[in-house]
Amino acid sequence: MRIDPSTNCIAGAKFIESPNFDERPPDTEITLLVIHNISLPPGEFGGGYVKDLFQNKLDPDIHPYFKEIKGMEVSSHLLIERSGKLVQFVPFNKRAWHAGESCFEGRKRCNDFSIGIELEGTDEIDYTDEQYRVLQAVTLCLQMTYPELNRKGHIVGHCDIAPGRKTDPGPAFDWDRPC
Repeated sequence: MRIDPSTNCIAGAKFIESPNFDERPPDTEITLLVIHNISLPPGEFGGGYVKDLFQNKLDPDIHPYFKEIKGMEVSSHLLIERSGKLVQFVPFNKRAWHAGESCFEGRKRCNDFSIGIELEGTDEIDYTDEQYRVLQAVTLCLQMTYPELNRKGHIVGHCDIAPGRKTDPGPAFDWDRPC
């Protein structure tokens, strides 16, 4: 696995552009990797609704929960589906809108200096072996490109940078497995 320097995307990953990104602040180094989970509707997998959400195309009439999140403009750099399929929505040199109100080591606005990876899942349902395998390969690739991600404690859960507001990737995520 490698990052294509001409696109700032993982070579071979399916790319679906999200409109929910912008420029990182000038001279901002990527120093944080944030692990999330997502399922739409909550607890359901494989419907393609995460992709719709990240493209602002989620139809609020399909499910009652979708009415609750109508108008949300969010994205992530990557999504790892249950099957292990890797989808990229935002190039790494751009700021994806994944962390929201957040703080890491006293620095606010974690979107500025982080990469967000969504795992298709929930806090309570075990992630798949395929997801862990792809997450490990992606993480190693990112660490080669962004050396600050090798520093101890620079791979975190959303819960770690937004405590009290977020719980993902949740207790089902096995931090002892290589990532």
